[in-house]
Amino acid sequence: MSLLDRILAPDRIAAHALDRLQPVVALVARWYVSWQFLKSGWIKLNSWDSTIYLFENEYHTPVLSPQVAAVAGTCGELFFPTLLVIGFASRLGAIGLFAVNAMAVISYRNVLLAEGFEAALAQHVLWGSILVYLMSYGPGKLSLDYLFNRPVKG
Repeated sequence: MSLLDRILAPDRIAAHALDRLQPVVALVARWYVSWQFLKSGWIKLNSWDSTIYLFENEYHTPVLSPQVAAVAGTCGELFFPTLLVIGFASRLGAIGLFAVNAMAVISYRNVLLAEGFEAALAQHVLWGSILVYLMSYGPGKLSLDYLFNRPVKG
């Protein structure tokens, strides 16, 4: 065994052990980020008058009218996380939710980028990072995507 092999042996052991956790980590990541947006979408849906007020007075969505932005944002916060929760069309769900997250930061930048709101912005960065992970590596083996796309042994 070479010196390099001996140096890298602990890393290889750790990689082997941690690789077995990947499906669970991907599932937890999907569920965690989905829960954040499902809660927000559900609140918007159940307090529609407040949602319209916020989109008219607080959020500054470019291009879209406040009413269209409220509907689009609420639908995005309910539809895309659902795809991630069940692990179906997960990369599309992650891309869509990344866009919703980015639009939230852009629309509420006057608050999120203000001094004293670093933690709120950090949450959006965390969610965006998790979504980039899911876009790049997929939903893992504990998903319908994996079930439907795995090679058939014959």
